[in-house]
Amino acid sequence: VQLQASGGGLVQAGGSLRLSCAASGSIFTIEDMGWYRQAPGKERELVADITDRGSTNYADSVKGRFTISRNNAKNMIWLQMASLKPEDTAVYYCAVVHRTLQTRNIYWGQGTEVTVSS
Repeated sequence: VQLQASGGGLVQAGGSLRLSCAASGSIFTIEDMGWYRQAPGKERELVADITDRGSTNYADSVKGRFTISRNNAKNMIWLQMASLKPEDTAVYYCAVVHRTLQTRNIYWGQGTEVTVSS
């Protein structure tokens, strides 16, 4: 399974960005899909995730500002980010939980950088 993330960039505080992530390859069943981020000098943290049934979960720091969505048929997820703050600056990674009849693995995308200027 390969993940391709896109949509990062430089934006001023208060602005918006939309991240996209597409999964491809030999896909059997994708369960949870999510976005994580890692700021310089910090550990990677969960931003938001969404189950195959559409249940969502958000980090407290992004609740009310970010929205995660997915299209199961296209194996894609998006992260709509609004009211961005400088502290949202990080490399954002998409991840999926992929299940076959025998295995259950997590796959990561390559990361897309988001920089929010004050």
